[in-house]
Amino acid sequence: MNSVRDRIAVVAVAAVSLAVLLVSTQAAAQNYPTKPIRVIVPYPPGGTSDILTRLVGAKLTEAWGQQILADNRTGAGGNIGAELMVRAAPDGYTLMLTDIGNLVTSTILYAKLPFDLLRDFAPVVTVSYSPHLLAVHPSVPVKTVKELVALAKSKPGKLNYAAGLGGTPHLAGLMFAQRTGINWVYIPTKGGAATSYAVATGDADVLFLGILQTLTHISSGKLKLIASSSAQRLSNLPDTPTVAESLPGFVTGSWQGILAPARTPPDVIAKLNNEVARVLKLNDVREVLTSQGTTPLATGPQETGRWLAEEKERWTKVVKESGFKLE
Repeated sequence: MNSVRDRIAVVAVAAVSLAVLLVSTQAAAQNYPTKPIRVIVPYPPGGTSDILTRLVGAKLTEAWGQQILADNRTGAGGNIGAELMVRAAPDGYTLMLTDIGNLVTSTILYAKLPFDLLRDFAPVVTVSYSPHLLAVHPSVPVKTVKELVALAKSKPGKLNYAAGLGGTPHLAGLMFAQRTGINWVYIPTKGGAATSYAVATGDADVLFLGILQTLTHISSGKLKLIASSSAQRLSNLPDTPTVAESLPGFVTGSWQGILAPARTPPDVIAKLNNEVARVLKLNDVREVLTSQGTTPLATGPQETGRWLAEEKERWTKVVKESGFKLE
């Protein structure tokens, strides 16, 4: 009998402890935040992730009365900042705003990372999407995707494709080559500015790159715009076809998102998601994002988590078929 009573007592204590934990967690979420929130940006100041952190952060500071502090921790393609974030306390006071597409590809390309994409990150919200633009040097005699593919097939290995190795623009080039059966030479660069400069000066022939880094060169005539990598034509470039019009389902670009350490309380994540979604509906915020060539999204935690898993599957296949590896 005593053993039965003991087991009942243990179960009762456990139930009470769980109830207390749930109540305290809910209370913490209701009061959240009670102190400044650090948002790790794993890229240098001035980039899309940094701009979004400061733009959205200012609005959250106004609403909550707590500072949202951008903490730029660069290096290893964003992996240093990601490692720092996943090791933080899962309490909602350390977050990361990053190109979640690049995070996905990093976990595929780097063999030994101190974190796991689907285990160590709690998705909070997908903030925005910016497509790549497919462009060539003006001397390249093509105006359409079809003509570019035909030229590449007629001169295998002769066209040079510029990209920062391992980034989403590089993988966009890999996927385009796979889908069309072409072969071009990859010219490694040190990022978006160097990529656009390489093609604009004729040191390379072709690129996929973000809108901000290409439109200036397109407007000046130093780059020739061929297509966008969005699912539908862009409202500010209505006459520019999408790659998907020639290659159905071809969509690439930059997805910016907010992540938290795994085991962050769901109520805290829900509160963050709701507030960021509210901010992204503000007219002045939308105007800034539109001027940056970015579309606000504000997708939920579960949808963001599904997207991460699907992207990992998609790019794992592309990388495996290409044979590309980062040492």
